[in-house]
Amino acid sequence: MAISAKLLGEDEYVVVSTRTHWKALIFPVFVLLVVAGAGGFLAAIVPAGSLQTPARIAILAVGVVVLATFAAKPFLNWFFSTYTLTNRRLITRHGILTRTGRDIPLMRINDVSYEHGLMDRILRCGTLHIESAGERGQVILPDVPHVEHVHLQMSDLLFGGPEGKPGDGILDDEEPPTHMRRRPQPEPDSETLFSSDDK
Repeated sequence: MAISAKLLGEDEYVVVSTRTHWKALIFPVFVLLVVAGAGGFLAAIVPAGSLQTPARIAILAVGVVVLATFAAKPFLNWFFSTYTLTNRRLITRHGILTRTGRDIPLMRINDVSYEHGLMDRILRCGTLHIESAGERGQVILPDVPHVEHVHLQMSDLLFGGPEGKPGDGILDDEEPPTHMRRRPQPEPDSETLFSSDDK
């Protein structure tokens, strides 16, 4: 699910990585059960005779088309749609054969908000609204699992760094990775500041 490490920058790491909420699979699963049950029932009641085999093949063909359109395609769309938040940017990926993606640097994000109705609150998901500087200023991410947690993580990255610097990519409740920590500068040796020639 997480984005490949090859696509991350040198000082970049993943904070949150998720697919869209599993509620997108409710309808495809319902269609699968209905088509399988109805197809099996119709194939069983086809009367014996020379047309039995062609009729069953036709039922199977119709069932495959319905499943491919209303079950397989939504499932693949869900499987290949991902939201990834790193300490530097927001990455979205969509598409099955033709992949589309968008990367938004955190430094360009001005505001983050979310909304979820009653059903979304029960399922613990929601829609994330992101305002960013640029021509395509507003980004809407539907069906984000644990949207409140993702909103909090993004807000901490944007506005809640230890030095209050927007987009610094350090969360309040964590230590930065070792490779991102600023190494303390050694104290100058007083004996080496002045040579004997300076006296």
